[in-house]
Amino acid sequence: MKFLFAFLLISLILTPAFAQTNSQILPTENGTLDVKLSYDDITLGELTTLRTDFINPQTQKIQEHIDWRFSVSKGDETIWGPTQLSHTSEGSLKNLKYEFQEDGLYNLDFEVEGILFQPIPKEKVSFVIQVGEANAQPDTPQPVNGNGGGCLIATAAYGSELAPQVQKLRELRDNTILQTESGKSFMTTFNEFYYSFSPGIADLERKSPIFKEGVKLALTPMLTSLSILNHVEIDSESEMLGYGISLIILNIGMYAGIPVIGVLKLYQFRKN
Repeated sequence: MKFLFAFLLISLILTPAFAQTNSQILPTENGTLDVKLSYDDITLGELTTLRTDFINPQTQKIQEHIDWRFSVSKGDETIWGPTQLSHTSEGSLKNLKYEFQEDGLYNLDFEVEGILFQPIPKEKVSFVIQVGEANAQPDTPQPVNGNGGGCLIATAAYGSELAPQVQKLRELRDNTILQTESGKSFMTTFNEFYYSFSPGIADLERKSPIFKEGVKLALTPMLTSLSILNHVEIDSESEMLGYGISLIILNIGMYAGIPVIGVLKLYQFRKN
């Protein structure tokens, strides 16, 4: 019964999260702030409002008094900005607008240089936006480091990119999975799927402490199963495929099999 209730509750809560397609949340380079970028469907030749929130990752609340700059680039060329150093007292930008002139891939770059009237070493965060086909769907966020993007759901759940659980995921990805060609192919496909919905879930975690705790609980079995890879030697593509497929089957069993068993048990209980 408990499994069934949890399964239904998570399903109901996740439904609105998946609908929030025009939102991304990424940390600045050193993790001092999380930056949330939201925008409506993009129409060429019209101003798009880029609603931006600077979030304190420790309190999960909007951080007031931020000094910032903004620029837009396409390819290797900066096509707009950077703006002059500006200040937002409320920690949000509600009137930042940009007019996209043509289809393509754009980098929207924010630089943070001060918090609460105190200068800090410049920290940058870059958002990648696909304009044109599927323009309502944010493209995979630009990597936070050279090997992959941020773990948005885990970071929001545990409150910081420096949380041990998030670090374990990053180390596993960088030091194990990305060391083989099959692992790199898997991560490319996984990132396209993961970043299509993870910003919405991370945003919902920040808004709902109950949902945040539920996500923590849901992540625990996966983190436990993935820790297996830290205790094995993977020296070939076949070993990577073998362990990878085994872990996928194991997680399917935990996340799908257990709720099914719960439903069957409930059915048998009510039948008797």
